Amino acid sequence: MAIITISREMGSGGIPIAHMVAEKLGYKLIDGEAIMEAAVSYGLSPEAVEQADEKPPHFVDTLDSKQFLDLHLIELIILEAALKGNVVIYGRGGQDLLKDIGSVLRTRIIAPFEDRVERWAEREWLDPDRARFLVRKSDQQRAGFIKYYFDRDWEDCVHYDLVINTQRLSEETAVKIICKSVKDENLEGIKADSKKILSDLILRKRVEIAILSNEHIDPYLLEINVVKGLVTLSGQVHSAAEKQTAEKQARTAEGVQELRNNIKVVEYRTTPDDH
Repeated sequence: MAIITISREMGSGGIPIAHMVAEKLGYKLIDGEAIMEAAVSYGLSPEAVEQADEKPPHFVDTLDSKQFLDLHLIELIILEAALKGNVVIYGRGGQDLLKDIGSVLRTRIIAPFEDRVERWAEREWLDPDRARFLVRKSDQQRAGFIKYYFDRDWEDCVHYDLVINTQRLSEETAVKIICKSVKDENLEGIKADSKKILSDLILRKRVEIAILSNEHIDPYLLEINVVKGLVTLSGQVHSAAEKQTAEKQARTAEGVQELRNNIKVVEYRTTPDDH
């Protein structure tokens, strides 16, 4: 169950490196195209994927609720692909989504800003000023996505196993380093345990999606944990009916067999002025 995640800066060479790694190892590449292909079977339209994929929130309640649900569906696509093993996950916060999976090789591809601008201008036949704008916007958008949804600094290297600067290292050298690193014995030795943890993550994601799909539940006050297949709901809701609805909705998720409902009911307090 080998898994490689590749975080990249626009213009750093991450795209060709990801493709070459997948081809050399015979792994499946999970990138934007692969997600689009799988989206229909998960109830996602191409437009929904485009709106949610690696995008920070709009800070408009109705738009963000829809985007949040669609993002969870994209994450489910990634998690279920990861469970099959031998995959290269390109972007999409893969290193954070799979942070509890010890056997994942987390890679980041970087290069100096102006080098990336020059490469992107050449690749896309763009004016340098236009390329500079797009590279800067991409950096801000992806950093915002990671910060908002995973509460982490995108550039913090401690969250990666490999950080490769392609200013002087060739793409071919980067590919060789990644392919050799994924076979390290420290990663190989914990694959069995990682598969069990990943199965729990998938079940948790399915329950999250089920609850998010019900507009009568406030999901932001709830916590969902899954350990060895046991689903535990906690947090708080504002009525006994909402607690019951949350449990009923959670039980509709595929794979739920055992569920413990520890949700607390905290009713709204009223004051004389409310009457």
